Amino acid sequence: MGDRKQARDARDEGFQSFLVGRWPRLMRTAFLLTGEQHAAEDLVQTTLEQVYVAWRRVGATDDPDTYVRRVMINAHARRHRRRLKEFLAPRSDTDLVPELPDSGDRIAQADDRSALLRALSQLPPRQREAVVLRYWEDLSESRTAEAMGCSVGTVKSNASKGLAKLRRVPRVPVRGSPAPR
Repeated sequence: MGDRKQARDARDEGFQSFLVGRWPRLMRTAFLLTGEQHAAEDLVQTTLEQVYVAWRRVGATDDPDTYVRRVMINAHARRHRRRLKEFLAPRSDTDLVPELPDSGDRIAQADDRSALLRALSQLPPRQREAVVLRYWEDLSESRTAEAMGCSVGTVKSNASKGLAKLRRVPRVPVRGSPAPR
């Protein structure tokens, strides 16, 4: 009986260590996907509940971040499949609660943070996922495809369409791209 308790305690310690180290990044990714602080917190909590149940297997892998990202994308997609019309409807300025930037936050580099978040919230879910994972999480196309559960071509298409829409929004600087004329 003591061995089980020790194993459970070790698993809990490993999960807690992972959680503490990844919390800011998980929250930032969830916020970029949802566009709302409370929804981001719910998404992270749902994700971590699912990850905890499988932590013995997940914690033993070389890259638990990949698994956690996939769980988060799937949870986000499931949530919005049920409310697709509501999710795609434009949101008012008051619906977006700004996140406090940290020194490594790439979004903080944008001159008008609220304009960027509003524009990001206007993207369809798959385009938003592709843009967030590719450009804010800085994942490769193949890692993004793995996280989204789709092909690399689908990632390229969704990211390209999403960036094109962001470029058309006034006051939203898209790094590495010419300003719209």
